[in-house]
Amino acid sequence: MALHNENWPASQIAKKLHRDRSTITRELNRGATRQIGANHKPYHVYYAETAQILHGDRRAACHAVSWTDKAPKFFDYLTSELHKKPREQSVDTCVHKYKMAWPDRPCPSTPTVYRYIDAGLLDVTNSDLPMKLRRHVRSGHKTHQRKNKRALGKSIEDRPATANDRTEIGHWEGDLVKGKRVASEPALLTLTERVSRYEIILKIANYHADTCRQAVQDAIDDYGPKHFKTLTFDNGSEFADLSKVQGTTVYFAHPYSPWERGTNENQNQLIREFIPKGKSMKSLTLSLIQAIQDALNQRPRKILGYKSAMDILPDFD
Repeated sequence: MALHNENWPASQIAKKLHRDRSTITRELNRGATRQIGANHKPYHVYYAETAQILHGDRRAACHAVSWTDKAPKFFDYLTSELHKKPREQSVDTCVHKYKMAWPDRPCPSTPTVYRYIDAGLLDVTNSDLPMKLRRHVRSGHKTHQRKNKRALGKSIEDRPATANDRTEIGHWEGDLVKGKRVASEPALLTLTERVSRYEIILKIANYHADTCRQAVQDAIDDYGPKHFKTLTFDNGSEFADLSKVQGTTVYFAHPYSPWERGTNENQNQLIREFIPKGKSMKSLTLSLIQAIQDALNQRPRKILGYKSAMDILPDFD
């Protein structure tokens, strides 16, 4: 300020203070205050004390405001949805549905919400999102060849193109979700439609081959054969009798190739959120199974344009 008042040019002040010329120029411009002269004409003058006060005010105002302060209603909504049992929505669908329902309200992005969860800033933790804890990046599929693993029926290589490229509704993948790994224990037979991701969950008394065959046949008979163009299972011994199923065509994936039934595998991982491994399913009620099935079928999915399986198949009953 002293040098400027002595009419030193900005370049000389910069040299004296060992600063860049542009630094001095910006400071003189930002710190100048408007005054009214004796002739009633305005002019600007630089005061060091005033410039420091202005600098402090600007710094206080430039800090980012936390999303928890900007969007408290969204985080109340998120917490409520993710704590539901069974849980219908994911973090991503919560963000999408909130933006659709209240476009004028502030809402963070999905990655921001995950960062807040990781930082422990919310009433939601990673334990509320079991799939996030299990997620890992695969380096690629490895094919295991076992000569003693026999094919149980038609190979997935012969499955129609409409099933492979998901251009037609009615092609399903299936598997078992087991509690205790004892053949005499109850299990869940799951069927997943490849296009809509619609899920059917059936409790079976055990996972013997004849029990699995009868459960699949009952599902086809109950819902109607017209809904089941193909079924694809793995080569597990519990599925040895599925080629006898009537009303559809059953195909079998290659041995030790779960990615060939990736849609069903993903759904089974979602079911594990409610039914952990190693726990007997004897006490599992039909009402709880139905609630899990409804939660999965009503869950909006990014891959479906944030529609749910029920939106794709509203009349499927």
